[in-house]
Amino acid sequence: MKNEELNYLFKEKLSTPLITDACIRNSFPLRLAPFGIHPIVPGWKMAGSAIGVKHFGSVDVFIETIHSAKSGDILIIDNGGRTDEGCIGDLTALEALNAKMRGIVLWGVHRDTTEIKKLNLPVFSFGAFPLGPVRNVSEIADDYKIVRFGDEIVTGDDYVFADEDGVTFVHQQYLKTVLDTAAELSEKERKQADQIKQGKNLYQQFAFDKFLDLKKIDPRLSFRAYLKKIGGAIEE
Repeated sequence: MKNEELNYLFKEKLSTPLITDACIRNSFPLRLAPFGIHPIVPGWKMAGSAIGVKHFGSVDVFIETIHSAKSGDILIIDNGGRTDEGCIGDLTALEALNAKMRGIVLWGVHRDTTEIKKLNLPVFSFGAFPLGPVRNVSEIADDYKIVRFGDEIVTGDDYVFADEDGVTFVHQQYLKTVLDTAAELSEKERKQADQIKQGKNLYQQFAFDKFLDLKKIDPRLSFRAYLKKIGGAIEE
């Protein structure tokens, strides 16, 4: 799937909760960014293929990586989760925008918030810090250039989904199934929401009395297992 098509589908119909629920439904790996990674501007939302880079204290690695990016790629920056240096600012964001990238997800903090907010390029990070990198840059062995984001290793085979609930990564081999399942779950949840608005609450929709009766017979019965039996969707 092309980045433009994927981003449109995600922005219009899906969300990171639906993507993660779809991974659980299919027993696929759950690969989430650490808690606290959020968009600089509320409402920013994006999806696309990942292109990763590890920061060592100098902006040249960003310029090189952005130059090799495809339209719609999302720049994934590994700064080790540091919160003591704003390793990107508005110039890096402008460079990515000029390369027609979709956005930036940073495991760390940014600076130049006011200027970045004016750009039509989503940036996700832990937050803002005014000081830029002041580290001395030395030659780095290739083994140390693996891009990590929290507990996850991110490669060019990954796709990124980011919104106000967080960021998740999906390997390309799982992408189609995840998207199909997420769309199915979305449709079910919207129908359930519409029924609530029309006066039929979840207790009624899920025949909750029946669940309680079955649980008396089998105390090990979980609500998740019961929902799967009746085709409901509220949690995975």
